Amino acid sequence: MSNAKAKPLGLVFFPAFDWAISPTHPEREERLLFTRDQVLEEGLLDLPQIREYKPRLASIADLERVHIGVPDIASLITDAHRVSAGGAITAAESVLRGETAKAFALVRPPGHHAMRVVHGTRGFCTVNIEAVMIESLRRKYGLRRVAIVDTDVHHGDGTQDIYYHDPDTLFISFHQDGRTLYPGSGFPNEAGSPAALMSTVNIPLPPGTTDQGLHAVLDELVLPMLADFQPDLIVNSAGQDNHYSDPLANMAVTAQGYARLAEKLRADVAVLEGGYSIEDALPYVNVGIILAMAGLDYRRVLEPDLDRAPVQSAATTAYIGKLIADWQGKWANREQLRRSALAAAGNSWKRERDIYYDDSQIMEHQRESIHYCPHCPGYMAISTESSGSRTGDKSAFAVVLQQESCLVCRERGKDALIKAKRQRDHQYFVLQDKKEDSCGRI
Repeated sequence: MSNAKAKPLGLVFFPAFDWAISPTHPEREERLLFTRDQVLEEGLLDLPQIREYKPRLASIADLERVHIGVPDIASLITDAHRVSAGGAITAAESVLRGETAKAFALVRPPGHHAMRVVHGTRGFCTVNIEAVMIESLRRKYGLRRVAIVDTDVHHGDGTQDIYYHDPDTLFISFHQDGRTLYPGSGFPNEAGSPAALMSTVNIPLPPGTTDQGLHAVLDELVLPMLADFQPDLIVNSAGQDNHYSDPLANMAVTAQGYARLAEKLRADVAVLEGGYSIEDALPYVNVGIILAMAGLDYRRVLEPDLDRAPVQSAATTAYIGKLIADWQGKWANREQLRRSALAAAGNSWKRERDIYYDDSQIMEHQRESIHYCPHCPGYMAISTESSGSRTGDKSAFAVVLQQESCLVCRERGKDALIKAKRQRDHQYFVLQDKKEDSCGRI
């Protein structure tokens, strides 16, 4: 999106004082309090290039536009989740209204591990903040093509899940290789279902990747992909746990590396995700990103212990170079790959998987099917069962009707839901209707 250079950067802060997984958990309010102190100490909020906004409360309808909660999303969240999502919406709307050139939502709880179906909390996430924001913007402003660049060290498996079937959403995630880090996913073969193949781009990087490797991926792969896709909006899931001091990962990116990334990426909206080096990284990384997004000089933002940042090995550099080349080849051939996948799928595409909720100790078994149509995107059916919940095992059958689903597919989807209800194999039966902007039990 093009904006006048004179427009400021919009900032939203929400540290969620009343929400924590546990008192000593790494995902805690200090993640934002140290950053807030640094921003105030530097006087950034006094600059005309930066404007602060207060977050609003996202509605349950905003959340249900994205999520199917079991038994319902309202029973699984707190008000902090609604304010976090509302803060992202507030930031983005400042851009869409033309008040700001870009916006950065520094909010918590985070969201990129929250999938379409929600049984509890996993990877510190219950509500997918970016997806709630994007779907609110699509509904209100008519946006179509959206690109999400997830720069968190952990694979954004929740965002991937929500947009795995959507050819109008390009999801790019570069992260520490899932063979070495939670959630154990995010490999190149996870590239989208047939109708949306190559709209999911996973770039798993080896431990020890530095600014050098990150910017090679950005310059040679991510930026060209964005130029080809030509999105109406670019969203950065701005995880900062690729930093060399982060206690939960093994990467080696610096505050300068992050700031240069923000300058090059030119995201319309950034939303904070992970980052757990509360004192040694987050104040520097966040200030660097804020300055870069505001078009201000960030060159003096340096960590006091920068001399301990690792140097990238030759083997890592070679590995990343091959990964880039492999993706360049697939991207150049993406249309043919998609056509071939669709032809092979025929009338439907199915997958079955187990999903673990590490924060809630819940195991979900899910069966998902996409029913294709020559006239529209078709409809989706999801069967989900969970065990391990303190409140007992739960199951649901859901049908998702897309905004463009034709009348025939709408009726077929509703018939599938009624048939499942008659069979009584599940406890809850849910219809998520994108056209009617509704989600509820039948």
